[in-house]
Amino acid sequence: MYLVTGGTGTLGRLVVPQLVQAGGKVRVLSRRPRSAAGEGAAEGIEFVAGDLDTGQGIDAAVAGAEVIVHCAGGRKGDGDKARTLVRAASRAEGAGAPHLVNISVTGADRVPQDGRLDRAMFGYFGMKLDAERVIAGSGLPWTTLRATQFYDLLLMVARAMARLPVIPAPSGVRFQPVDAGEVAARLAELALGPPSGLVPDLAGPRIYPMADLVRGYLRAAGKRRAVVPVPLPGRAAQAVRDGANLAPERAVGRRTWEEFLAERVGR
Repeated sequence: MYLVTGGTGTLGRLVVPQLVQAGGKVRVLSRRPRSAAGEGAAEGIEFVAGDLDTGQGIDAAVAGAEVIVHCAGGRKGDGDKARTLVRAASRAEGAGAPHLVNISVTGADRVPQDGRLDRAMFGYFGMKLDAERVIAGSGLPWTTLRATQFYDLLLMVARAMARLPVIPAPSGVRFQPVDAGEVAARLAELALGPPSGLVPDLAGPRIYPMADLVRGYLRAAGKRRAVVPVPLPGRAAQAVRDGANLAPERAVGRRTWEEFLAERVGR
């Protein structure tokens, strides 16, 4: 039996059907109670409520799970969520220690978190690294996949920025975004296999300056805005300008930003 944390989120909801299709029974953990019928779920999916911030419901969620695909995240506290999950998984009764399959971010170990400014702008990298270390040190069998930013996240950012009459774009900052569906397929593949530790990153097919990503969205949405480069201070920002968040040698994703926008935004 598979447990997918964050199983109703951007990534988790794409992992679940792939595990079901492979013949597995899947338990989906979310903060709020949900109905499998209400979600239009296929047979073999069970929804359970639990909170990785408080620990409420987590012992019951992990009970009997042979593989846990950890997709749950947030704006803060990813390391604490991982600690809650590891504690519950370590004391769970079942056939054996569950295999933890974790999603992290490319550059988690390369973007500094030395000061308040670094953490305020790029703290996501530090939180993911904290979660990685918790899982690697848990004593449980584990696999971690690092991926670059999802198109869905950049679309959300671009839409928010496009509400402004003039859009500030961080100068020198580049991204190598990837389709969440491709990451989900890889996570499912890893969940079906043996524990593998830290596996090679999964990155999108192209690298874009942030300004180009925004302009691509504006074209797809039929909007006109001025895009103005803005420098970002701090060591983390410098590391990102130097490409710490990129993995050009792992450009294995196939779907491009332009193809994603044509489907999601195109008029």
